[in-house]
Amino acid sequence: MTDPILEVEDITLRFGGVTAISDVAFHVNPGELFSIIGPNGAGKTSIFNTISQVYRPQEGDIRWKGSSIMGARPDNVAAMGIARTFQNIELFPQMTVVDNLLTGRHVRMTQSWFDGMIWRGKAKAEEMANRRRVEDIIDFLEIQEWRKHPVALLPYGFQKRVELGRALAMEPELLLLDEPVAGMNLEETEDMARFILDIRRELGISMIMVEHDMGLVMDIADRIMVLDFGEKIAEGTPEEVQKDPKVIAAYLGSSDLHAD
Repeated sequence: MTDPILEVEDITLRFGGVTAISDVAFHVNPGELFSIIGPNGAGKTSIFNTISQVYRPQEGDIRWKGSSIMGARPDNVAAMGIARTFQNIELFPQMTVVDNLLTGRHVRMTQSWFDGMIWRGKAKAEEMANRRRVEDIIDFLEIQEWRKHPVALLPYGFQKRVELGRALAMEPELLLLDEPVAGMNLEETEDMARFILDIRRELGISMIMVEHDMGLVMDIADRIMVLDFGEKIAEGTPEEVQKDPKVIAAYLGSSDLHAD
């Protein structure tokens, strides 16, 4: 049996007297699409921030490929192979799609700023390789027509694709998707679902997805963890989670949990 790529062991996160996450544990297997769901304020994004080490849990441990990452700087966590998207789009609006994606390549750059400034030799070769990688992502996400446009001019659904593309540009082994279809219409949601499935199938990237769209979660997730007020109340396959009485109670009725 393959070892988990990520292990979260009994983490607790407090802000003063408020407990955001209480004794939560889960793991993610290689190539798995693991989803975290729960009502607003359940602690879902806080989980992402602890994995990224933006927040440091007071208790518990987080292990990446068997080694603890507790206390690591967020940029070092990114360099290890953990990338994320954001619930609210965090792009550079006046920069082009290409340039926004190139910012995701920063963690993979090895040449000094001085070599980059004179742009010759290894620095030039590295930049050309980075640009080829970005063009591959543009093709993968089908945003060729927007590649030279400032991100601010793109329709919302395409901006979300660029956000996803920037994370992919980091060449992650684990991708944290924070509400990837929030604010999208049905067509945009279906497109994003297709890209997420392609990322798993064609690129082999493990993913953790936080999402309120229960239809999407139940359709594409391998396993689901349910949080409520910072505590894990259920974990299992979509079929198991839909039938769990604690989950039904947390969502005030089973109808919210079933895919259309």
